[in-house]
Amino acid sequence: MTGRIGEITRTTKETDIYVKIDLDGNGAGDVNTGVGFLDHMLISFARHGLFDLTVRVKGDLHVDAHHTIEDTGIVLGQAVGRAVGDKRGIRRYGSCLLPHDESLVLCALDLSGRPYFVFDTKFQTEAVGQFPTEMVSDFFYAVCYSSMMNLHIKTLDGVNAHHIIEAMFKAFAKALDQATMIDGRIPGLLSTKGSL
Repeated sequence: MTGRIGEITRTTKETDIYVKIDLDGNGAGDVNTGVGFLDHMLISFARHGLFDLTVRVKGDLHVDAHHTIEDTGIVLGQAVGRAVGDKRGIRRYGSCLLPHDESLVLCALDLSGRPYFVFDTKFQTEAVGQFPTEMVSDFFYAVCYSSMMNLHIKTLDGVNAHHIIEAMFKAFAKALDQATMIDGRIPGLLSTKGSL
């Protein structure tokens, strides 16, 4: 399978973002957002989802990291949506229960075309590096709605914010990889309605 690539450029007064994702890659991540922890998370996402991912961001970091993080989520979601295409033959659903040290995170998603986001976690720290922990939900919300997926992320256990967030990004990667896999038993769309 080749050609399942999404490439998006989005420029506003707050951010200038380029994202390219290949769903059938081998986990290569080339990322520079200006926010070190976000770079680390996106590289982990690429590696554990086996996606080839390029991300270039110039954001208004002199204000704070909010626009950079949220807008990167928007563009990543758009790129995923473009890469998935008409969704014919994909498994559609994906889930992962992922441990990372003391943390345990559940991620489940449906590439349904109907966005809905559920996020259940509480952080004990305000930031990891220059990444405010309150922006984790904003990032995934942006990915969810711009890609039109149903996304649930729940922390079942954990204390360390770095570990919890990393588990979220890795679980999301594994679930998305599962959902976007082509299954030869599915001749069209995995839907009784005939559309997604």
